[in-house]
Amino acid sequence: MSACVPTRATDPSDPHRASHLHPPHSPPPAPPRRFRIASADVSASIAVFLIALPLSLGIALATGAPLQAGLVAAAVGGIVAGRLGGCPLQVSGPAAGLTVVTADLIHRYGWRTTCAITVLAGVVQLGLGCLRVARTALAVSPAIVHGMLAGIGITIAVAQLHIVLGGTPQSSVLDNLRALPAQLARVQPAAVSVSALTLALLFLWPRIPGRAGLLLRRIPAALVAVAGATTTASLTGLVLPKVDLPSWSSHALAGLPEGPALGLVAAVLTTTLVCSVQSLLGAVAVDKLAAGRPDLLAGGPGAGRGARVGRSDLDRELLGQGAANIVSGALGGLPVAGVAVRSSANVQAGAVSRNSTMLHGVLVVIAALLMVPVLEFIPLASLAALVMAVGIQMVSLHHIRTVTRHREVLVYAVTTLGVVVFGVLEGVTLGIAVAVGVSLHRLTRTRITHHERDGVHHVHVRGQLTFLAVPRLSRALHLVPQGADAVVELDGSFMDHAAYESLQDWQKTHTVQGGSVELTGRSPGTSIAEPSGAADCRCRPWTAWRNHQCELPRPAAASTPTWSAVSDTGTLGPAGPAGAATAAVSPGMSGASGASGASGENGGPDEAGRPGRPGGSGELGDSSGPTGSSGPGGPGTSRGPAGSSGPLAPAGLGGHELARGISAFQRNTAPIVRGELARLAREGQQPAQLFLTCADSRVVTSMITSSGPGDLFVVRNVGNLVPLPGEESGDDSVAAAIEYAVDVLKVRSITVCGHSGCGAMQALLDSEPGGARTPLKRWLRHGLPSLERMADDSRAWAKLAGRASADAVEQLCLTNVVQQLEHLRSHDSVARALRDGELELHGMYFHVGEAQAYLLTEASSEGVFDRVTDADGLRSPV
Repeated sequence: MSACVPTRATDPSDPHRASHLHPPHSPPPAPPRRFRIASADVSASIAVFLIALPLSLGIALATGAPLQAGLVAAAVGGIVAGRLGGCPLQVSGPAAGLTVVTADLIHRYGWRTTCAITVLAGVVQLGLGCLRVARTALAVSPAIVHGMLAGIGITIAVAQLHIVLGGTPQSSVLDNLRALPAQLARVQPAAVSVSALTLALLFLWPRIPGRAGLLLRRIPAALVAVAGATTTASLTGLVLPKVDLPSWSSHALAGLPEGPALGLVAAVLTTTLVCSVQSLLGAVAVDKLAAGRPDLLAGGPGAGRGARVGRSDLDRELLGQGAANIVSGALGGLPVAGVAVRSSANVQAGAVSRNSTMLHGVLVVIAALLMVPVLEFIPLASLAALVMAVGIQMVSLHHIRTVTRHREVLVYAVTTLGVVVFGVLEGVTLGIAVAVGVSLHRLTRTRITHHERDGVHHVHVRGQLTFLAVPRLSRALHLVPQGADAVVELDGSFMDHAAYESLQDWQKTHTVQGGSVELTGRSPGTSIAEPSGAADCRCRPWTAWRNHQCELPRPAAASTPTWSAVSDTGTLGPAGPAGAATAAVSPGMSGASGASGASGENGGPDEAGRPGRPGGSGELGDSSGPTGSSGPGGPGTSRGPAGSSGPLAPAGLGGHELARGISAFQRNTAPIVRGELARLAREGQQPAQLFLTCADSRVVTSMITSSGPGDLFVVRNVGNLVPLPGEESGDDSVAAAIEYAVDVLKVRSITVCGHSGCGAMQALLDSEPGGARTPLKRWLRHGLPSLERMADDSRAWAKLAGRASADAVEQLCLTNVVQQLEHLRSHDSVARALRDGELELHGMYFHVGEAQAYLLTEASSEGVFDRVTDADGLRSPV
């Protein structure tokens, strides 16, 4: 059949045909989209509905509100908050965390005013969402949030215990505790038996073993517990108070707020605070649950077409919660917030979009209109037992262990007791006050010790050095005898003016009296009297490797290099007469040619604002500049006169920085890794991966792979090249490393890692035939197959997922990774291990400017480099 189908000529003047024409060179109009609900959303909505129905009635019972108010809040939370909120998978409705607040409002102001307060709280939430302050709520200490929930849980459990025993709860926790002995004296056996059956089903249902248990556990335990207790009570004829749902025609709606203005404002703020914080924290928790489902993050086969779920928009979530509270309050419903139990059930049931949440709200509406006769069989004692169990679970032992481990148990305990005794707003206020006090105590807590070692007096200051610590600092300094050698180590990041003057005055006095003082710290910014030249460095790094950003002046003259030991104070010890300068290599020097490698990519400006140059890579950039200055991005490189750079540069500031880095390792890192290194020294190395990458100084393998000693067997060379077998021409270094890694170390994977702005790739692009055969050109010939591969029009180019290559250098970097993987397969040891299924090959690309890694994901002839996210690992082998 011919692929060319003749078309009929159309008359533009035909009015019936003209409506179907579209302008030339424009795409045809898209067909109207049909609303579809994924089957996963339908099943998840049913599961959430079965949980929400009994809980909504139970929470309404616990607050003292009309039971229909719980159904209204569940329906509005599902439909309104589900449609407008910023967390598609979070389920909103009446929450147990709002029970105490709502019960107190109903007791003080009545139901209609409580509905008006809910509406006003929703308006405030809308305002906060418009101001985009949602992230601010996450600044609240987790100890305060967990303490608030624990206090609310205790309050709920104590109140519902009275209903479980067949009585009526009081208005406060203390009143309920005082009335508990009398309630125990008049226990109602029928209520206790129904409650006990509810609790037994609730806790035993998820623990049914075997294959039958896997099927039965799909039915929510809350529904089974309430349904089982209701059926038992009906069959045995127990006389118990049951759910009473009045006619919807008599349902009370919101009225004008009545009461003192200050009290109403406090009530609105309290409701807003609890609703907002619980909803926002719930959204963050749902994001963590969704991260465990790759189909949600990547739009996998189970997620439906285009069903990619990203991180929650917290400001939009606040707007959605505000709209839901306005609608719920206006319709006579309870306050609405995100509910952890229903949200986690929604994610675990397989929901893929917000349609699940909205459909669950529709099901609640149907149940509220059509299932009233069935709901009125439910005993109140069964609902009370269900809510009491929820309250008990809000006092989480895991949270208690966490806050104890972080030394915040005092904040947790004060918040919990404050909520139980005084109320939610008062308890949270007390918790915030205690948290601030604890933070100030930690800020001002400084540990100062003094000890003598080998005739040198060491004064170690740990913590922030403020005026409050000056008396203790002065006492410790005066323990140093006159004329003695002293080392003051400042292990903190802050020193105020009072401490600075006190320490400086003592240093001057001690020096005049014939003593010596050396001041050291974690960073140059914490020292008072740096060695000559180092005081010009004022960066405040949080990690030692960022010291390359300090621009230090070059030494004026060179001296004969000698070696010496590095002391634990970070200075180079004496070496020869008069402490001759020691040999050192600056941390900024590249391993390939001595030039530092922090220049901008492809001639652009680098991170320090200095102009870049073509080739910008550290290993191939110009290694000399006028008057011997270092290349861009290479501060601190020690050089001799006229820009010469020998194998050992004279030690000046470069040597000082090297010694400082080694000293920091010996002082801070060595005690941590010493045990692991000792084990590796005994047992030998057993790395799982061979990592073959470029010699560029910006590619820090341990940093970008989060690896430690013994994890990676690293091979670095200019251009991350793998010479083909027989093409080495006397340089078998890479081939020997591959053979050793595969045959001796038995690595399970090999990764070839290229990077952006590679100077080797730039040199390949700029190379011209002929000319001197320098060592660099002889080595780069192994990259010519990559250049030929990119120039071959019959091959598809390797590419980055989501965008095109920035320029020819980046395209060649990607192509080179794919080509070197082919070279790897040509080595006998690799081919044999691949054939036996004992080895995997991976391609990786590291974009320096973005600090983003990409992995080669497709096993095609070229492949796509996809971005690595938090939930990703190494994908299918290539």
